[in-house]
Amino acid sequence: MVTKRQALRAVALCLVLVAAVKLLLSEYRTERKQKLAIVDPGSFWHQGPKVKEAVTVHKSEVLNSFFNWAQKPEVPEPPVEKGADTAPLETSKGPARIVHLDLKGAAPKVKYMKQIFPLFSSLGADGVLLEYEDMFPYHGNLTILRSPYAYSMEDIEEIKSLAKLNKLELIPLVQVFGHLEFVLKHERYFHLREVRAFPNSLNPHHPGSVALVKDMVSQVMDCHPDARWFHMGADEVRGLGESQDSKNWLHSNKGDVGKMFLNHAVSLARFITERRSGVRVILWDDMLRKISPATIKESGLQDLASPTIWNYLKKMDTDGIGTLISRYHEAGFKGVWFASAFKGGTGIDQRWTPLDYQLQNHLSWIKVMNSMTKYPSVTLHGILLTGWQRFEHHTVLCELLPVGIPSLAMCLQSLKHGKCLGNCKIGTFSAVDEGDTFTS
Repeated sequence: MVTKRQALRAVALCLVLVAAVKLLLSEYRTERKQKLAIVDPGSFWHQGPKVKEAVTVHKSEVLNSFFNWAQKPEVPEPPVEKGADTAPLETSKGPARIVHLDLKGAAPKVKYMKQIFPLFSSLGADGVLLEYEDMFPYHGNLTILRSPYAYSMEDIEEIKSLAKLNKLELIPLVQVFGHLEFVLKHERYFHLREVRAFPNSLNPHHPGSVALVKDMVSQVMDCHPDARWFHMGADEVRGLGESQDSKNWLHSNKGDVGKMFLNHAVSLARFITERRSGVRVILWDDMLRKISPATIKESGLQDLASPTIWNYLKKMDTDGIGTLISRYHEAGFKGVWFASAFKGGTGIDQRWTPLDYQLQNHLSWIKVMNSMTKYPSVTLHGILLTGWQRFEHHTVLCELLPVGIPSLAMCLQSLKHGKCLGNCKIGTFSAVDEGDTFTS
């Protein structure tokens, strides 16, 4: 009689055989494909030679290279000097490619960063955007904001050293207006909510609001004394204008919610730039989209910050992005950032990253980046590859970071080597047969 253990062994053996057959077939198909670019075998995960033409990336190459990299034995790292968190963007010949680490849920441990930072660098990343949220070791009156799993100061020093070792520039991100659930959920700060029932947005008129976010920003800036850029968030300020303080202000200012947003944003951007000479401010752009260029220019925000135009859709309206660039140019902004998504942008409880969706999003951004010659007065500083862990502080987790690493590899390599020609079909690299395109 067949025992349960014997049955399980038989099932496991069958799965191994099926996997082996699929691997052999995959390798056979890959060998038959003609290479349209001269690239060292296996260089997908390492700094390889210069690519002569657009690169054709095959799914089997990505997966095999990833597994080969994951199975490498750990090599002791050379000691590095702690402290500095900035490195020159030597590897980038164009706009910077910055990987966004969203730390508001299942934040990676430092020992995991030791593995992924070298990978980020080898794939073509120039820096890391750290969205701390409650993972920063706030102290003093802000200690209550710390997660029980927050990094220590020693952890952050090690993260900075790892970034320097791998030539990755660190950009800290602290939300100053919306997405402040991790702050406003605490009873101590209930009175600073824009809408009493919801903890997401700050009341910009309460005297304690600006003092609170300035304290948060100051602690993070002090921890990153060499940071050249600082991202202050400021996206999706839900419910703005609904508090009694805001209604009173709107009554005296012709109901201009856009101007109300700008007053707070300018105040914080000016604080950041005055606190440390030379630091440049970034903010998400969605709250600016409905504000007239004239109103933005009148506020002076264009002299203090650069907007990040973000879009995570598979079929992106590239013409619409062009319209936004034109509007921001009219408003006086001298530079912009773009933001794509390598994970966390498709479903609030997504478990597996849809590779084709993320690839199409980046191919659309490549098309937009190729069109920047239309705007000679606007500098494209770089693109932020966002990897959201949660939609908001209190929502469930999206797919975890390790699940999204293959997608990140594909997206970084697409930006580094991919070339979407003006007349090419979105979804292909240059003149590549459809069957050779890396799709999911």
